[in-house]
Amino acid sequence: MKGRVLIIDSNPDDSDELGNELVGAGYEVLTEPSSASAVGAAEAFAPIAIITDPFADGVDPFILLQELRARQPHTPIILTARDRSIETAMRAIQEEGAYHYFEKPVDPEKFLVVLERAVELAETRRENEILRRQLRDRGAFGELVGNSETMQQVYMLIEQVASSSASVLITGESGTGKELVARTIHNLSPRRNAPFLAINCAAIPETLLESELFGHEKGAFTGADRRRIGKFEQCNGGTLFLDEIGDMPPATQAKMLRVLQEQAFERVGGNETIRTDVRLIAATHRDLKAWSEEGKFRPDLYYRLGVFTIHLPPLRERDDDLLMLVQYYLRRFNRELGREVREVTPEGLERLRGYPWPGNVRELQSVLKQALLKASGPVLLPAFLPEPLGETGAAASPAPPLAAEPGVETFVIRQRVGSDVRDLYAETHRQVDRLLLPRVLEHTRGNLQQAALLLGIARQTLRLKLRDLGLSVARPGEAEEDDPV
Repeated sequence: MKGRVLIIDSNPDDSDELGNELVGAGYEVLTEPSSASAVGAAEAFAPIAIITDPFADGVDPFILLQELRARQPHTPIILTARDRSIETAMRAIQEEGAYHYFEKPVDPEKFLVVLERAVELAETRRENEILRRQLRDRGAFGELVGNSETMQQVYMLIEQVASSSASVLITGESGTGKELVARTIHNLSPRRNAPFLAINCAAIPETLLESELFGHEKGAFTGADRRRIGKFEQCNGGTLFLDEIGDMPPATQAKMLRVLQEQAFERVGGNETIRTDVRLIAATHRDLKAWSEEGKFRPDLYYRLGVFTIHLPPLRERDDDLLMLVQYYLRRFNRELGREVREVTPEGLERLRGYPWPGNVRELQSVLKQALLKASGPVLLPAFLPEPLGETGAAASPAPPLAAEPGVETFVIRQRVGSDVRDLYAETHRQVDRLLLPRVLEHTRGNLQQAALLLGIARQTLRLKLRDLGLSVARPGEAEEDDPV
């Protein structure tokens, strides 16, 4: 059964005809001939939609609509009537909240399409109301935790865009929870029962990314021994999340633009045009607007992606949320790791608050997991926290900020600003990497996994940066390949 539908109509021929169509389509139907008892019937029957001819029994139709809307705020109301002016119908829709108007006799096929859309939209609105209550009561939705002003703004934007099919661009530093936002948007959308697939554009080699997204035909390239179905086909009807889209190669960007414009593409090595219906949500830690102005990212693709943008704040700007996040992850990781830690000492919380969290929420999760594995008893002590938050790290002097390093300020910026150089941005970042990466690797004793987490980048990206700069990893007694995955 698709759900219950209430028909309010004093004309039995009309109500029976429409009721039979609805029953045949899989709905349970209750017919109420009087508007006087319709409101009580609606409350008792709890329909997913109400169909009414409010003019049939001579009562003021707008009084009935107002009462139904007051008692059933999320239930769509569809009007059916004979020989009524379009002005009356529009008032019913615009002022009294009716969803649609059909003139009798009703076309059953068109009616069922409108009914399904109305029910789908109403369900989304109900879920959004649940989200609003959860945000008010707990400051959280799923794994999106926080009640700060910046996170409330994020929740509001999620709520605004979830029910549409618009592309969404999520920006923010690595580790801030961009994929969680994408999943929340999908789960609140009409596509929630269809697939949600995620792919990290920075983690897949350029030669394989296009095949991963669009698939390939047998023989398209060396090693293509069979046809492969890509993510856009697998995700038809659902949502595709492209993380780190700023690292997508230019050739793939061009093909991506066509998919957004036409919802059509060809597999690699194929000629067949494949139609798809996919909602795209992209994320990046880069400034795509600046990249597009510098020619590093297609401006037309940037504007297509940025129809609706959500920015996630870094954890260091969410001081009010830190305690809530710590409590949430303690409960979650206690279950996963078989621990019973119920609180953190005031000194431990002070150290957590004083840390800048370059890896954001992802780093906080890692720190708490490591601390729980060391913990004994119900209280998390500072000694259980890993470096640089634990006893050893707490006693160490903090490193001076990068802005104080004379290498970047003197030799890169001051000497080159105003000259005819055209690569100052890239050269400055390269010099910062020369200063930053060795220091981070020294801090992690050569552990690439911990260094990548601290930097907020993928380990493969860190390897490529080191190789590009000609830097090597030296870790006593351990090979680089032993670095944990």
